[in-house]
Amino acid sequence: MKTRITELLGVKYPIVEGGMQWVGRAELAAAVSNAGAFGMVTARTQPSPEALLREIARTRELTSLPFGVNLTLSLTAQDVSYDGWIDAIIESGVKVVETAGNKPHAVIDRLKTRGIKIIHKCTSVRHALSAEQAGVDVISIDAFEAAGHPGEDDVPGMILFPAARRKLKVPMLASGGIADGKSMAAALVLGADGVNLGTRFMLTQESPIHDNVKRKLLASSELDTTLIKRTLKRTARFFSNAVTDEIVALERRPGGATYHDLQHLLSGTRGNAALAAGDIDGGLICASQVIGLVDDIPTCENAVSSMVADCRASLRGLAHAFIE
Repeated sequence: MKTRITELLGVKYPIVEGGMQWVGRAELAAAVSNAGAFGMVTARTQPSPEALLREIARTRELTSLPFGVNLTLSLTAQDVSYDGWIDAIIESGVKVVETAGNKPHAVIDRLKTRGIKIIHKCTSVRHALSAEQAGVDVISIDAFEAAGHPGEDDVPGMILFPAARRKLKVPMLASGGIADGKSMAAALVLGADGVNLGTRFMLTQESPIHDNVKRKLLASSELDTTLIKRTLKRTARFFSNAVTDEIVALERRPGGATYHDLQHLLSGTRGNAALAAGDIDGGLICASQVIGLVDDIPTCENAVSSMVADCRASLRGLAHAFIE
């Protein structure tokens, strides 16, 4: 497969691992890259920039193929410094960074001056155009189906992907609602140059989360996610559990809830512990609606190869059926 994404990233297939906090570690990123896709180490999974440098080095021990680093910027705090993380990324020699979050322009500028290619995650066409103007190399456009923060516009991929393609000049990754070859084919037909996968790679053998969590998500449907923080205008999609139920209940009470009221439930440390221990109700577990489409826990190699084969077969089938 050859698209602008494979050319830019130097990979065999136009498939990128999404930047997943607590999940994007060396073993998973390397396995994704070894499968012919593009792995992603998540910077702020690590406790410090120094730890990130070690994790990047570990990834290089496991693969000789290209991979990148995700650096997610805070959606709430305005005075956080990312200098240490940027220094570590530059020192590591990584050539591609995925950015996400508020006010990325200063971070983008600093990375670009070092020749680093930037994939920026957006949830709307207007934000994508702003990022393109700031000089990013790729837009990853996150639809309403996506895990994590899908934005406030509630636009699904069938609308958002072609709407973004109409306006953007740079390559585009479709993100959210993609779990198999058929959805990959649909994204390409709708104008994407490649796809960004989070939940699908989360449910692989190399994923570092506990098997109890993997099996629970595998047994779930597309109806088993919950949108939280809607009243705070910081909407996020997570797997439905006791923690999401409690958050929604607090938001719906008379007078609503502040971020401070929810902070103990939103704790990333708590979510990380739940993923490691297999405690389904111990913390927030990120998952997109595609859990309803995933029915196995393969190796990354098998996940990628079957996805590509299914994508090709789907596109050939459409051509055969509709083109004389």
